[in-house]
Amino acid sequence: MPRAQLRSGIELEYTTTGDPSDPALLVVCGYTSQLISWRSAYIEQIAAQGLFVIQFDNRDVGLSTKLDGQPVSPIDVLRAQLAGEPLPVVPYTLSDMAADGIGLLDHLGIEIAHVVGNSMGGMIVQTMAIEHPDRIASVVSIMSSTGDPRVGAPTPEARDALLAPAPPDRDQYIADALNAKVWASRRHYDPDWLQELAAAAYDRCFCPEGATRQLAAIYASGDRSEALATLDVPMLVIHGRDDTLITPQGGERTAELVAGSRYLLLADMGHDMPEPLWPVFAEAIGGHVRTTLAI
Repeated sequence: MPRAQLRSGIELEYTTTGDPSDPALLVVCGYTSQLISWRSAYIEQIAAQGLFVIQFDNRDVGLSTKLDGQPVSPIDVLRAQLAGEPLPVVPYTLSDMAADGIGLLDHLGIEIAHVVGNSMGGMIVQTMAIEHPDRIASVVSIMSSTGDPRVGAPTPEARDALLAPAPPDRDQYIADALNAKVWASRRHYDPDWLQELAAAAYDRCFCPEGATRQLAAIYASGDRSEALATLDVPMLVIHGRDDTLITPQGGERTAELVAGSRYLLLADMGHDMPEPLWPVFAEAIGGHVRTTLAI
């Protein structure tokens, strides 16, 4: 896969699918997720909607730049945020991660793009629209939230699974992938798929220190509610009823804040992208882009 050297010094591993003459769709992954988490068959369905799809590894995950030697305590950041106290120094925030995506568009010579993101990726694409409005044609925010800790909070079980210590080896990493059952789609839970993806992700890159920096970035970036309420960009918000990691209130509140946005709540979706729903996601994303182009 190619790599983009950004002006910031960050290097991003990326790949593209589809016809470059089609409208560009930048895909932003969630917390600790590598670009391979968006399966190629799913991406091909999205590209078949008439889109040029761009995927990349966020900083500190996959084959993109790692900020080694910059430790941080996400829990200390969260405590300070909740208490309204000065935040500890963090290596970066969601604003920096949003700028990475814009830098990739610059590298590819793309002036304006549609953006879609899952979970933390949804937070990043929201931040792109807030901070780089002239570069964003439309937004699809999936299983994400506003940054307000009172909205869409995880269940205790999902929070504990998310914050569990990094496994000591490959076998345990693959075994621990099944902990995602706590937030997965109940109807479409697929343990074989989870463990297959975990094995591929571990072999491609295992970087637990990067996970702490990404989580700290989420906590340090704070509440986007006020800024979201000022957005003038077509937005589609997708969430699942089964989501216990970012509960449906997170998506509902995002849609409430952004004027004119559409909210799609799926009964058989958790905090995941189950294969049986790929056609639904692809058509929803493609239809959103086509509606935007028709405006």
